[in-house]
Amino acid sequence: MRKYLYNLATDGKNGVVAGVCKFLLFLLSLVYGFIIRCLSAVQLANPKQLGMKIISVGNITLGGTGKTVLVEYLVRYLRQKNILTAVVSRGFKGADEPDMLRLKLKDTPVIVDKDRARGVQKAAADYRARAVIFDDGFQQWKIKKDLDIVMIDATNPFGNQHMLPRGILREPLSSLKRAGVFVLSKINLNPNIEDIEEFLLDINKDALIVESIHRPVDLAGLGNEDNRLSLGVLKDKSVSLFCGIGDPGSFEAIARESGAVVAAFFTFPDHHAYSQNDLEDVIRQSENKNVEFILTTEKDAARINNSKLKISSSKIFSLRIELEITKNEEGFHSRLLRSCGF
Repeated sequence: MRKYLYNLATDGKNGVVAGVCKFLLFLLSLVYGFIIRCLSAVQLANPKQLGMKIISVGNITLGGTGKTVLVEYLVRYLRQKNILTAVVSRGFKGADEPDMLRLKLKDTPVIVDKDRARGVQKAAADYRARAVIFDDGFQQWKIKKDLDIVMIDATNPFGNQHMLPRGILREPLSSLKRAGVFVLSKINLNPNIEDIEEFLLDINKDALIVESIHRPVDLAGLGNEDNRLSLGVLKDKSVSLFCGIGDPGSFEAIARESGAVVAAFFTFPDHHAYSQNDLEDVIRQSENKNVEFILTTEKDAARINNSKLKISSSKIFSLRIELEITKNEEGFHSRLLRSCGF
């Protein structure tokens, strides 16, 4: 329904139809907003105490803000401080994020459970975790959290500031008052982050604002994670890209910043379940372009590997990404440790 109305609204051929569709989407967003406000108010009034230090990583919008690389960053930091940590995810729309985390954080339990409270209990009983990180946990209103970290995409922080389905907001902007830390991602792709930071502080002056970028690290062979190539091999090389993520534009930007010359870019819906035909079509069209590498994201690589598809080309690599804090890292670490009782 939403997709149908949105396509009509953006068609541009009929102003009246477009206006009506936008108005209908706006009405639906009011209904959605009312339901969300009621549910969150009830659940936030008496959240469950689970007897565990809980750090939530989430967002307030749909789309790819980069939560998974932030979860990885948190786990690695807490591990350095000898704080045994587990990740609890609901695994919504697929298991690519949990699979990616398991691959990169081999010594860390990654628990997928729609019931987050049960996932926390498993982390404590089976793994003796001292802290739990919720992947996509900002809307977990019924559980008491020690720190809510909200990640915000600096290239598109709030869309048109309307709630679903008229916009991309999952909650009202006033919900940002619950956050203890805002992590701005991809700040290198937006020179006007001061306006975003001022807006956030107007809503929540007590929150810490952290700036970050997604830094490419190296390449890993698809289906063969141990086959690593340095990032330098992409310099002035012709490549094709393919992905099924919420923010494909940032993937292209990172590839170009790494020195690659993008000859073709194949995009699929977010969390796309690849078929063998999809993969072969990408390979065939890429070979027609005479590219030297075919690049995808780590999430897509995890999804493809999990599907056990046949990899018929040795040119396919995932571009491995890490989060780099560029501002307020020390303050961020301080809040993390305080939330864990240190």
